[in-house]
Amino acid sequence: MVDGAAGFLDLLPRSRKPRSSGLTHVLDKGSSPAELEGLLSRAGAAIDLWKMGWGTAYLEPDVPQKVSILADHGVRACVGGTLLEVAWGQGRAEACLAWAAETGFPCVEVSNGSISMPLSEKRRLIAEASRTFVVVSEVGSKDPRTPVSPAGWAEEMMGDLEAGAMWVLAEGRESGTVGLYDPDGRVREDVADSIVDHVGSARAIFETPRKDQQAWFITRFGSEVNLGNVPPQEVFGLEALRLGLRADTIALSQESASQVVSES
Repeated sequence: MVDGAAGFLDLLPRSRKPRSSGLTHVLDKGSSPAELEGLLSRAGAAIDLWKMGWGTAYLEPDVPQKVSILADHGVRACVGGTLLEVAWGQGRAEACLAWAAETGFPCVEVSNGSISMPLSEKRRLIAEASRTFVVVSEVGSKDPRTPVSPAGWAEEMMGDLEAGAMWVLAEGRESGTVGLYDPDGRVREDVADSIVDHVGSARAIFETPRKDQQAWFITRFGSEVNLGNVPPQEVFGLEALRLGLRADTIALSQESASQVVSES
């Protein structure tokens, strides 16, 4: 059980799979099938999306096996957006999508944060991919020198959703120091608030590789906020944050428990 096997605590509300919000999106850098099976057998109930980051899915010899293991645990395997960007840059985007379908991926990420892909091309790929896959569209550049516009990000996300994306992913990178964050890793609050105001928290996934960033979003938007780029070894730690079992969010669970007592 995601909310604890013992069952004697009043914790923050947490939806169960399959869910469309409160998503945990994990970034995989090349784990083996045995490592994947081990994690999912223990924490599969807490994981919704599993991104094979960058171009690792193109390199790993056992990707079909991993996709199958993920499906058995109700987790969507997703091709990282950088791979599709590289393929597009070489005029082979359609070949990449065909390979992903053949391999059994139910989900692909469409992004333009690494190369100069026009927004019109990004939207075309979203529309094309959405006929076969669940599409996660990423917004934001991986270049820390690129200006970040709260209104611009929200507008691009809304357009990507209209083009066929199921969710939109706010760029933070594996480091948590670009896009959604300043160079020190602090959340650009105006960007986060603009996304939630215009897109809604259910359709946006915020890349939060660091615990302090995860805690900020949970405190700001609640335990059912969608969080991404979570390291595999941090899945239980994030779930503890969501439920108010860590010092960073314990005040939220205490408030929840007090409400339960007052209503009983």
